[in-house]
Amino acid sequence: SCTATFTQIAGIEAINGPQDAVDRMVAEFKRRRDVIVEGLNKIPKINCNKPLGAFYVFPNITETGKKSQELADYLLNEAGVAVLSGTSFGEYGEGYIRLSYATSIENIEKGLEKIEAGLAKL
Repeated sequence: SCTATFTQIAGIEAINGPQDAVDRMVAEFKRRRDVIVEGLNKIPKINCNKPLGAFYVFPNITETGKKSQELADYLLNEAGVAVLSGTSFGEYGEGYIRLSYATSIENIEKGLEKIEAGLAKL
């Protein structure tokens, strides 16, 4: 079987058609990425490299002294911020957490404030 004809035509239009909306979306996600990376790097004991794809960051949290799952649980229960433990992606994810920036700048900034306040209590 193959992709339906109407879907193929839609795909061609998406590739060859106007890219203004795509350009705006890419620019917005770069802005969100920059806000979250800069914000995380201002938080003591957090180190975040700038990702090159997707809409996730994977900051190093080893300086907090907590295991990835422990910190993820702590941030959820004490700071009200949901993150994923790096170990959700395999054993080499220990020492990291994953956050999404597929949300508004306002929500990113609120989340960063909550993370910083929560970590200050450790």
